[in-house]
Amino acid sequence: MSASPDTVVLSIPNAELADDVRALLDPALAIEVIEWDGANEPAPRERIDIVVPPYMGNGAALQALTSVEHRLVQGQSIGYDGVEDTLPAGTVFANAASVHETATAELALALTLAAQRELPRMVRNQDGGVWESFEATGLADKRVVLLGFGGVGKAIADRILPFEVDLVPVASRARREDGIDVRAIDELPELLPTADVLLVALPGGSETRHLVDEAALAALPDGALVVNVGRGPIVDTDALVDHVSRGRIRVASDVFDPEPLPEGHPLWSLPGALIAPHVGGRSGAMRPRVAKLIATQAERMARGEEPLNVVIRT
Repeated sequence: MSASPDTVVLSIPNAELADDVRALLDPALAIEVIEWDGANEPAPRERIDIVVPPYMGNGAALQALTSVEHRLVQGQSIGYDGVEDTLPAGTVFANAASVHETATAELALALTLAAQRELPRMVRNQDGGVWESFEATGLADKRVVLLGFGGVGKAIADRILPFEVDLVPVASRARREDGIDVRAIDELPELLPTADVLLVALPGGSETRHLVDEAALAALPDGALVVNVGRGPIVDTDALVDHVSRGRIRVASDVFDPEPLPEGHPLWSLPGALIAPHVGGRSGAMRPRVAKLIATQAERMARGEEPLNVVIRT
């Protein structure tokens, strides 16, 4: 069955999210929600105006776009590295800016605090019934070099500044933004030796691959903490393992290269390493925020308005 040419057809990859979106849509607008994950069955329509691929493992869904007429692909992640290589020509792709920034910033702060106050040590002591009082490094009065000052970086800054840190954001160019002095990326080599915490909140891609390499890690002072909530390949894994295994620096990371982190990988068992399984955006706030964004995009299309968050036009 085909929809009226005036009806915006929207495909959602699972029933739960589809129900959430339906509940938010303006009933006065001609919008039809159908379920299609883009991978396990052929497209149910020749035309699907807005295609929402699955949150993770969306490669098959993006490849399936060649079989369906579409006007917008709405991703469920902020990052979109590698997506352009998979999209058919003529595709408009929007990312999920506004959905994950808060949750990712929460985890960035949680990882930083857990490492600086040695929460893993407390949990291991609890498992063994050991009462050990110790002085941890802490976060107050420490210099945090924040690599990246986009949506996630700004959300991190808002949350970490009340902990009375010396925050030094670094971005592509120097500027003053939101009342904060942002340093240029070419200043990073001189900033790294002063960092107690290097917090990475950059997108992936060829431009940021191994930006934190052997030289960058070697420039960090002994005992420094590297926190990565951006993308795994930003940090040179071999160099990271070398420095952490020697006890020179510590790491608390949500993303890795390779990912998932393989069984038996040194980072699983190294003292000074805290591992999160790429769950930065996966909090209870995610599904309602994704649903709100998708509903907004559908309503905008139904009203003849331009979509939000467009990052790729092939």
